[in-house]
Amino acid sequence: MKKILFNEGDIMNIIEAYNDAQYKVAGHGSTTTNLLVEAMMEKGMNLEKDVYGTGPIINDFEAKIAQVLGKEAAVFYPSGTMAQQIALRIWCDEKQIKRVAYHPLCHLEIHEQDGLKELHGIETILLGATYRLFTLEDLQTVTKPLSAVLIELPQREIGGQLPTFGQLIELSNYCREQKIALHLDGARLFETLPYYEKEASELCDLFDSVYISFYKGFGAVSGAILAGSKAFCETSKVWKRRYGGDLYSLYPYIIPADYCYEMRKDKMADYYKAAVTLAKRLNECPHVLTIPEVPVTNMFHLHFDIPKEVMEMILASMYVQSGVALRPSLKGTPIGCYLEISVGDALLEIQDEVIGNGIEVLKKLLSNI
Repeated sequence: MKKILFNEGDIMNIIEAYNDAQYKVAGHGSTTTNLLVEAMMEKGMNLEKDVYGTGPIINDFEAKIAQVLGKEAAVFYPSGTMAQQIALRIWCDEKQIKRVAYHPLCHLEIHEQDGLKELHGIETILLGATYRLFTLEDLQTVTKPLSAVLIELPQREIGGQLPTFGQLIELSNYCREQKIALHLDGARLFETLPYYEKEASELCDLFDSVYISFYKGFGAVSGAILAGSKAFCETSKVWKRRYGGDLYSLYPYIIPADYCYEMRKDKMADYYKAAVTLAKRLNECPHVLTIPEVPVTNMFHLHFDIPKEVMEMILASMYVQSGVALRPSLKGTPIGCYLEISVGDALLEIQDEVIGNGIEVLKKLLSNI
């Protein structure tokens, strides 16, 4: 490895450098508590609050999103973790089988402290390999009876990859033939629509239940929707109460969720196009590979074949020299490191020449390795 052409002692900590950078590429920019004030002013300051899941604020929003998703009903939750565990519990109870299947890097498997197993005693079958999407063939190898299969669109932990619409149809048809419920982890569902060139309802028609998030791609405070049949949603309300999620009022989450949804639902194609362009420019740098090489949503993973400790210094230097910052943290891999980029309003608001300058700085720094 060549000598790095900058003084390590002069390089700020990467998080400090990120915080000080003028142009932050990922997401929608800095989020403050003023978001709630903006949403309240837009939607109305003297609305009657919701009470234990009833009232126009919550019920009208649930009905609106149910219609968008093409489902009979929907229930607003403060947490996606809560919503998805409940969805799978309902399917297990209905099928009388405490076993579900999903990708090895499913959120429920790696980010929820085994909540599905510890709280519900549900066995999980992992489909396929960690580095790729699971396929119909992977599902067909399962010999134990299943109550439900979960599909995440996009599969975040492998760079936001997506199956084709045809593959989704095959998986949906197989599950229906086998009387297996198909659940959609659609935390970032709306980000996939430009790639599929479909309406949300067309995708959701392939699934028996659907979860979407409002704080990820939409940038709201928090909150989620769980949608499905009327019977499914009524049962989910019982579990929501059992989980402690049926709060006295949820309007501080619902109003920003509705506000951010309306503000950004029609921008997903712009985010997607910007992500494709950004990934192409980054792939022109040495030691860089994006996964996917050409993004299929506004998300991708940026991999470096350079040790994490060295790459942290390089990125900090890029942030200081150009004012352009990608993300505040890196994750190590056996052959280097990577970071996740989700494109939103922030990148769209940065002038193209500014981004170009930042990438040129990164390219020069990487060329010295």
